[in-house]
Amino acid sequence: MSDTGRPTRVGELVREEIARLIAKGLKDPRIGFVSVMSVRMSPDLKYASVYVSLYGSEAECKSSLIGLRNSAGWLRGVVGRNLKLRFAPKIRFFPDDTLERVFRLEEVFRQLHEDEDGEDEESIDGES
Repeated sequence: MSDTGRPTRVGELVREEIARLIAKGLKDPRIGFVSVMSVRMSPDLKYASVYVSLYGSEAECKSSLIGLRNSAGWLRGVVGRNLKLRFAPKIRFFPDDTLERVFRLEEVFRQLHEDEDGEDEESIDGES
């Protein structure tokens, strides 16, 4: 019987620990402003896919991602020790563009709303 809740719980602990370590422990100058959005653990808890939002120019975002990927080994060791995991998960970083998609959708909805308001005003003006 598999426990599907355990990877989720461990993933949340790993997310909190990695966010703390990035904020306090990483000295890599390439890493800019980064938010750890989520962590998805493999069912056997040996892999942690870490999704991060990167802020800044495109070059700064790429540099931050490279810096994070280069520090994954150090993070793996510290996370394993701090969380007292039997196996320290192999950490893989991926960019998370959820916020960008939300902003784009909000812009589309705003534009649709403006277009709808414009049509309502035209129909009212046409009836007078």
